Amino acid sequence: MILVTAVIKPHALDAVREALSFVGIAGMTITEVKGFGRQRGHTEVYRGAEYKVEYVPKVKVEVITAAEMADDVVEAISKAARTGKIGDGKIWVTSVDSVTRIRTGETGPGAI
Repeated sequence: MILVTAVIKPHALDAVREALSFVGIAGMTITEVKGFGRQRGHTEVYRGAEYKVEYVPKVKVEVITAAEMADDVVEAISKAARTGKIGDGKIWVTSVDSVTRIRTGETGPGAI
């Protein structure tokens, strides 16, 4: 089993959700997060005053899937979230040793 984690722009969330649904993903976890990458935040103008936004708002999407689906999930997220501009986000893949469904006690791939 694989955990695919993506940090994306908030406006891309609906497109990512639809893309994941299209490849067969039934569930995901969404978290509102803040952070910065190479751009180190950005500046904005509000009521004529310029101020620096140090931590940019993002959305973290987490999906646990079978190992053979991981590439499809990464590709779906990448295509749906890409704008071609700075700050599109990152995707990383990690191995999951065990999953347990709390309600039924199921473990392994059946618990996804």
